[in-house]
Amino acid sequence: MRIQSLKNLEGMKKKGLRSLYPDETKVMVGMATCGLATGAKEVFEALKKEAEKRKQKILVTKTGCIGFCSREPLVDVVQKERPRITYGEVDAKKVPGLLDDLSEGKVSKEWVVGKMTEDECLAEGSKRRYFEGEEPEETREIPSYDELSFYKKQKKIATRNCGFIDPESIEEYIARGGYFSLHKVLTDMEPEQVIGDIKKSGLRGRGGAGFPTGLKWEISRKSRSGTKYIVCNADEGDPGAYMDRSILEGDPHTVLEGMIIGAYAIGASEGYIYCRTEYPLAIEELSIAIKKAREYGLLGKNIMGSGMDFDIKISEGAGAFVCGEETALMASIEGKTGEPRMRPPFPSESGLWGKPTNINNVETWANVPVIIGRGGDWYSKIGTKESKGTKVFSIVGKINNTGLVEVPMGITLKELVEDVGGGIPNNREFKAVQTGGPSGGCIPKSLLQLPVDYEELAKAGSIMGSGGLIVMDDETCMVDVAKYFIGFLEDESCGKCLSCREGTERMREILEDITEGRGKEGDIELLESLAAVVKDVSLCGLGSTAPNPVLSTIQYFRDEYEAHIKEKRCPARVCRALVQYRIDPEACTGCRACLTVCPEGAITGERKKAHVLDRKKCIKCGACVEVCKPDAIIVE
Repeated sequence: MRIQSLKNLEGMKKKGLRSLYPDETKVMVGMATCGLATGAKEVFEALKKEAEKRKQKILVTKTGCIGFCSREPLVDVVQKERPRITYGEVDAKKVPGLLDDLSEGKVSKEWVVGKMTEDECLAEGSKRRYFEGEEPEETREIPSYDELSFYKKQKKIATRNCGFIDPESIEEYIARGGYFSLHKVLTDMEPEQVIGDIKKSGLRGRGGAGFPTGLKWEISRKSRSGTKYIVCNADEGDPGAYMDRSILEGDPHTVLEGMIIGAYAIGASEGYIYCRTEYPLAIEELSIAIKKAREYGLLGKNIMGSGMDFDIKISEGAGAFVCGEETALMASIEGKTGEPRMRPPFPSESGLWGKPTNINNVETWANVPVIIGRGGDWYSKIGTKESKGTKVFSIVGKINNTGLVEVPMGITLKELVEDVGGGIPNNREFKAVQTGGPSGGCIPKSLLQLPVDYEELAKAGSIMGSGGLIVMDDETCMVDVAKYFIGFLEDESCGKCLSCREGTERMREILEDITEGRGKEGDIELLESLAAVVKDVSLCGLGSTAPNPVLSTIQYFRDEYEAHIKEKRCPARVCRALVQYRIDPEACTGCRACLTVCPEGAITGERKKAHVLDRKKCIKCGACVEVCKPDAIIVE
């Protein structure tokens, strides 16, 4: 069926609502990459098999990332006249018990994460309660999402449908307000009005640079050419970052709708989604969504009967980090080596094949349908004065609640780490947080009250980046961290300009010397000088931001550098060349656990007698520390 009118769209919405809120019990399994990695597919298959065996009337479906990745696999249950309930750490063995409880109207309370009493359709600004009247007694004691520290400070705009819809169901996307913004644009708005609304919203590119999206669109629109292109940058390459991947896997239609609206605004007839091959599930979901959109007349010729022609192709990248830079990305789409080029001219004037090209990343496009649906004024009220809206982060590292979160701009790092993230595991002390990926900076504990927006992060020596957020505890060596990131960027440098190619290599060599006990006076100053050159003369953003981890760790953790160089000591006891192992005879119980695991035979001793460690044989692998229950192995 081709959607040609509002009536067609409304009809599709009704179909989607029946799918979202069916009469029978519906069980949704979070089957994004994070869920699949922890066994969600086995849970999904066990649910279907067990329900079929019992002839239990249950609808088992998949959905995208529900967000709470540290509690995966996650399962959501929707039943008539009951709150929606999320269960965590579900495995195939728990499925029979879960189905038993569902058939008897009970809640498997030992696995419950939380409940949701109403569902907000953000694109429309409407809410729908899961039950009428009083809440069933059985569910009253279950904490609601609003009471859970992980969820209560979140506001989901770009990820509003992740974990709610089946990403392969265009009807469910439409049921939550999808493609109504596109209809509004095509029937009621001139391209200049669309650009005006985006400018009014204050939306800035979520790929890292933070350039105003509306202004970018305006420049592209004003560029004179019979051919223009739209590009979605899905080349997410930061270690630990998976924001864009999760949106593509959980809600691909929001990206398509955003791109079609953008194409209408600037006058493009062709679009590309540049996605790295390492994201096979995202590419699969995108391919299905594009096919469906074409079938329904939302891509291709005469979209929604408006006369607009626009289509989208997927271009798969080979995974080079530098291809996240837009000129390198375009070169890769054109079939050339993925290397950046000088700017100007900027892509909005001369991009793909020399034609005006507008590039935004996945998260930016995902915001567009909601901004059009709710208006630029509504969106601009969220966030800070200069940084509007929300930001999606993937919180990873030494943190209790790892996961995908979306929070208003201006939230403090303290709220992100301690409230949303749930603090540091094992009561360790927070030390730093890396924002902005490998090109970002490490922000120390003293700046935990820092509001998270583009300006404040820049003042602190870091960047927003695409949204990777790595938390570190007091057992992290900041010199070692700087060495890791500069080594990553050295590997990923395309090598085109000398400053980046040779500068990152030399900085990595100096950091290796420092962490291996060969550091000398003047190394810190040399690192600072090299960093300044690399920042100033490198061609692209990768090179100009590559020194950030080194500079920020020197700025905030200079004492650690000096301890490595002057005292030949690693305060965090991470750098092997600078630590020594010994056994505390008073604490050792002679259990032989360390002796058994030592790969070099460096530990000797009799059972129930204090053991002895031979430092000449010890390779400092740490295996003994991990198995020593009385903590008798001392690392100093």
